[in-house]
Amino acid sequence: MKETSLVAVVFVAALALGGGTLAAQISSQPEEEVQAAPLPSCTVLDRSELVPGTGALYGVNLDWEDKPLADYADRLGHRPAVSVSFTGFPYDERGHDNLRMAADQVRAHGRMLLLTLEPEDGLAEVTDDAVRRLTTDLAAINDSGVPVVVRFAHEMNGSWYAWGHQPTAYVEAYRRVADAVHEQAPGSAMMWAPNYGGGYPFTGGQHEAEPGSADFAALDTDGDGALTMADDPYAPYYPGDDAVDWVGMSLYHWGDQHPWGENELPEPGKFAAQLTGAYSGAGGDDRAVPDFYAEYGQRRGKPVAIPETAALYNPAQGGADELAIKQAWWGQVFDESIPQDFPQLKMISWFEWDKHEVEIDGPVDWTATNTAAVRDAFTADLPDWLHWGPEESCTPAGS
Repeated sequence: MKETSLVAVVFVAALALGGGTLAAQISSQPEEEVQAAPLPSCTVLDRSELVPGTGALYGVNLDWEDKPLADYADRLGHRPAVSVSFTGFPYDERGHDNLRMAADQVRAHGRMLLLTLEPEDGLAEVTDDAVRRLTTDLAAINDSGVPVVVRFAHEMNGSWYAWGHQPTAYVEAYRRVADAVHEQAPGSAMMWAPNYGGGYPFTGGQHEAEPGSADFAALDTDGDGALTMADDPYAPYYPGDDAVDWVGMSLYHWGDQHPWGENELPEPGKFAAQLTGAYSGAGGDDRAVPDFYAEYGQRRGKPVAIPETAALYNPAQGGADELAIKQAWWGQVFDESIPQDFPQLKMISWFEWDKHEVEIDGPVDWTATNTAAVRDAFTADLPDWLHWGPEESCTPAGS
């Protein structure tokens, strides 16, 4: 889902830790000196240590401008293990500063940053200089005690983003970023995260592959001269096992049929069916979507993440009750059977936003903590198999 940029966290500078914060230590240094500057450290983890042995990391996508991480942790009664932020890429100086401010918040009130990079001006802008600046920042953030998972150019199989429907250029850009991250920032990992394949090839978007183009040919996996749901929505975009540390897919309950925007209870088993490609609801086609979990989680042995999930509630509409909709959805997402049925599922992040959605041209409250009744039910239903952030803040040495 399209998200507000990391610039929304600029206001959190006042909330950053004291004189030992990452922002305070490196924001005044010239860019070329950052890589060599020694930074204090909490517990520095290698990327191989970011995946829990059992269960899943609990994460959150926050509207950081409205709900700082500390406030959310207080409402929830837990510090999230993962906090999700978005930024354009390459980022400018303001985005550069805000990335470090976000890392300070995560260090103080969470554990790990899931950084979504959006090359809004196209994949040609993913230059060596931009990648070098990114890995310099990531290495500094890692050394200060904050692991980072980089979700580069998510939903690349959609036609709505400037990096969409371009498998050759996408794979090349992803691999260039992954090579640099793996070499320069051992406390950071790479996530590959396409859009759920139901409805593929998502025709009508601004960046839809043109018939006759090389991209169109690469996406026509069944060779019939057309892009349809019979074509594989994932494989042409996969950058390779050596470049991918995590695989991810955002799974939402938008409703059970078009048009979106009505308050509808999720069908039983919908979450698992989407993850495995067995879902045929929402006015979709009966032809099966490939089993994402089996192919990329089981066969390739990658930890699987749900970097965004929530259930639609439109306060401007009647229909099903807010608590009933959301509880029915999180009951599937956090069901006690999940660790046994999907042992490779290692991260689940709730989309904690109340925002205008262009798909319905109206408001959607995706949150689980905005109201006391929903929050109390949510926290009561959270299972024991989730992993949380530490109870104590990570305070860098010498701060």
